[in-house]
Amino acid sequence: MTVPADPRARYARWVAPLCWTAVALEGFDLVVLGVVLPALLKDKSWGLDPNTASLISVVGLLGVAVGAFSIGPLSDLFGRRGMMLLTVTSFSILTLLCAFANGPWLFGVLRFLAGLGLGGVLPTALALITEYARVGRGGSATTVLMTGYHVGAVLTALLGILVVQRFGWEWMFVIGAAPALILVPLMVKFLPESAALLQARGTPAAPRPARERNPLAILFRHGYGRATIAFWVTSFMGLLLVYGLNTWLPQIMREAGYELGAALALLLVLNVGAVIGLLIGGRVADRIGYRRSTITWFVAAAVFLALLSIKLPGVSVYAGVLLAGIFTFSSQVLVYVYIARVYPAEARGTGLGAASGIGRFGAMSGPLVTGFLLSAGLAYPWGFYLFAVVAAIGAAAIAVVNRDPSPDAPADNPAPHSVPAPGGEA
Repeated sequence: MTVPADPRARYARWVAPLCWTAVALEGFDLVVLGVVLPALLKDKSWGLDPNTASLISVVGLLGVAVGAFSIGPLSDLFGRRGMMLLTVTSFSILTLLCAFANGPWLFGVLRFLAGLGLGGVLPTALALITEYARVGRGGSATTVLMTGYHVGAVLTALLGILVVQRFGWEWMFVIGAAPALILVPLMVKFLPESAALLQARGTPAAPRPARERNPLAILFRHGYGRATIAFWVTSFMGLLLVYGLNTWLPQIMREAGYELGAALALLLVLNVGAVIGLLIGGRVADRIGYRRSTITWFVAAAVFLALLSIKLPGVSVYAGVLLAGIFTFSSQVLVYVYIARVYPAEARGTGLGAASGIGRFGAMSGPLVTGFLLSAGLAYPWGFYLFAVVAAIGAAAIAVVNRDPSPDAPADNPAPHSVPAPGGEA
């Protein structure tokens, strides 16, 4: 059977910048609610209180989780390109509509609906980047993609300083939707379909029974079940760390006795470490293998998070937080790199989407659990002990993954990066 031709295949070099920009929109969503909430809480016509604000935050994350679960399989069934266009367009339109919400309940509904589209951006972009990465550069291509997430978050925070007080909170959502005016037309013209997915559709060496063409079923058949559960556990733990630390690190450090300015500076240092970790982690993974590097990163994160329970003098606390940021935030991205190599092309989007969706429940749990420790007066040092245990569980889960890379995974450095797969796991 002939592999279907994609007229945009010659535009492969456009995949990385277009996907990077789309992922930066998720970085926007990470912080935009925090940027506008102070203004919304002051707006007496809304009657918004902290409890309702927290509910809106959770509802938005729930929408992202549902979107990741649903768009991942759809990208395997109907193509990555179409799903990327759908997710970016829908997220942008619904983000724009948030600017016109006249109360917290409509605002919460719009945040949920926007999350449905936004949740599909990451797994689809990760699959495309994996399938178009140069040989031996799959890890670094993915981690560079994820720098867009942090760049988007930083730019949104800076925009909040310039925009909210001067023009009103509504303009943050107008600005957040504006990139689609350029990004969507560029995607229509230049974004190609996944060559690996077209290959899987066009040349089926051994056609599967219909029940096995369900990408969700593939995650639990042919020995993938154990790896799937392990990836879900690790993704839950990884995003619990990211959101728990980003939400509460300044307050934990305040409880440890640091001044407010120093506590806020430590949050900045943590995220600088995240970007450094992404740039380093991908290269390390390409050299020593994805399984080994992911375990190493989670173990190192556990060590440096535990060390933060000790009040370090002078600049050494900044060095400790920087090292914690380097290993903690990029650990989860290495999980995505590994997932993209384990599942076949026809289930790659599903595997990435499911792990991302499960991870969102960890993202919801991180701030809640850490907030409980703060309320109980236990956040320092026990919060860091909790984070260290969570990272250790992530490492242990990855250690039990029992799959070699899929035969149709993009070619990589031949360094060993998985244990042999036992046959026949149901």
